[in-house]
This record gives sequence, C-alpha cells and structure tokens, in this order.
Amino acid sequence: QVHLVESGGGVVQAGGSLRLSCAASVRTFSAYAMGWFRQAPGREREFVAAIGWSGKTTYYADSVKGRFTISRDNAKNTMYLQMNSLEPEDTAVYYCNTLKEPITKATPTNNVWGQGTQVTVSS
Repeated sequence: QVHLVESGGGVVQAGGSLRLSCAASVRTFSAYAMGWFRQAPGREREFVAAIGWSGKTTYYADSVKGRFTISRDNAKNTMYLQMNSLEPEDTAVYYCNTLKEPITKATPTNNVWGQGTQVTVSS
C-alpha cells in the first residue's frame, strides 16, 4: 500500500502559479505510474495529468494542456504539478494517486484517496 500526501495548494489570483507536491512513503516509488486528479465543489473527481514511472511519458487533460506540467523526482519519492496561468475554473481539491498502465487511461490504483490540497483561484 502506497501512502500519499499532497501539499502546496493555496489561494492565488487568476493568471498566477502554484506548484503542488505529492510525497509517497513507499520504497519502490519509481515502479509506479502516477497521476493528479481534482474535484471541484458539486462535481465528480476528474483526471488532470499523468506521468510514467521514469518520468519520460506524460499525459494531460485537454483543459490543462499547455498550462500545467507534471514531473517527478524518484530519488525524493515525490511527484509535482506546476500550474501556470491559473483560471477560476481550476479551483478544486487536488489529489494524487498511483495509476495503472497505460497512463492514457488515467485509471487510479488506490480506492482510498488522501486529504488532497485545496487550490483556490480568484478572478
């Protein structure tokens, strides 16, 4: 079982940037494909971005493509989401999870989600 902790959220004005982190407490972090998801109030959780185990392969939801960048540091057991040009529509709680392959299916592995980190973008 992989334990994941999200951090880095906050309140930012439209057009601003934030960097989220996902710290994993597992010895074999580099063996897992990883992904970011988000859930806005009154809406279902949706896929945001995914990254393969080596970091060489990435995949994005159309709504964030060109604005968000997913990355990972396997030596630090940490995944990141750099969010630029933020829009009010990006306001949500952001979660990370391990993914099944292929990452383009954006299928989370864990049924239990962490607390997430709140991102609020003001207009």
